[in-house]
Order: sequence, then C-alpha cells, then structure tokens
Amino acid sequence: MAQVGIVMGSDSDMPVMSKAADVLEQFGISFDMRIISAHREPDVFFEYAKEAEEKGFKVIIAGAGMAAHLPGMCAAIFPMPVIGIPMGNDILAGEDALYSIVQMPPGIPVATVAVNGGKNAGILAAKMLAMSDDTLLAKLKEFTESMKSEVQAKDEKLQQVGYKNYKK
Repeated sequence: MAQVGIVMGSDSDMPVMSKAADVLEQFGISFDMRIISAHREPDVFFEYAKEAEEKGFKVIIAGAGMAAHLPGMCAAIFPMPVIGIPMGNDILAGEDALYSIVQMPPGIPVATVAVNGGKNAGILAAKMLAMSDDTLLAKLKEFTESMKSEVQAKDEKLQQVGYKNYKK
C-alpha cells in the first residue's frame, strides 16, 4: 500500500515530480504516481482525491503550473497533508503557480515548496512520515549528516586548491 500519492496535471511536470519520487525511493517510502488534470477530467480527479485516504496515503505531493488548482483541490478533499509544487513555465516562471498554491484560504492549508522544488517535496513528505516512524527518522538524520559531510569536503577542497583552481 502506497504511503504517498504523487499527482501532476501533465507529463510535462514529470522532470520535477520524478525528483520527489527519487527521494521517496531513496528512503524506502512507497508511492503511487498519477497524471490527472483537475480541469480536463474533474470526475477522475475527485475520485482520486476522495479515495486517497482509503488507499492508505498519508501525504499527497501535487504539482501544478499556471492556474495551479491541483494541490489546493487535493487539500480541500484529502484530510491529510498536501505538499504543493509550483511548476515553472515560460510565461511567468512559475510565479503564477506559486501564488495560486501558497495563497490558500483559511482552513485549507497546502505546504508549498519552491518553484520546481520536487526534491524538497519528497524530503518534506519523508519528514512528515518520520513523525511516527523511528526507522525513517534515522534515515533522515543520516541524510542530513551526509549533506553536511559533502559541504565540508567541498570546503576542504577549496581550501587546498584555492578559488581559481576549484572545479566541481
């Protein structure tokens, strides 16, 4: 049974949404990924959001661009946390989606990550699930420590070679 639902309105969102899926896989978190348009197939969308709790989802990660209704509508129907990922686009660089997702009315919160923030959405979902899963919490602590070690190694390299010779 999947713990996280990942839903997007178009396959053009896949490069960003796959980053969330990659993080969930890294932590051993089961997920179900779907492409469903809230605007073009509202009946399918409503069924997805209404059945998400029955399917065992504890969190939904919803990506959307432009009008960005998918995360907010998920939050209006699904009683558990929803994480919205605003999708960047060529028109307004994702600002339209960011404002649509983050400016939810009182009572319908959507946790919102940065424009195209798929990786952070996956990490945030893992952190939400870790509140009741000590094994997952330990994995998150290891992940945080590995990020710290990576930065320290990069700084050590910089100190050794100097900024003019530093290459990634």
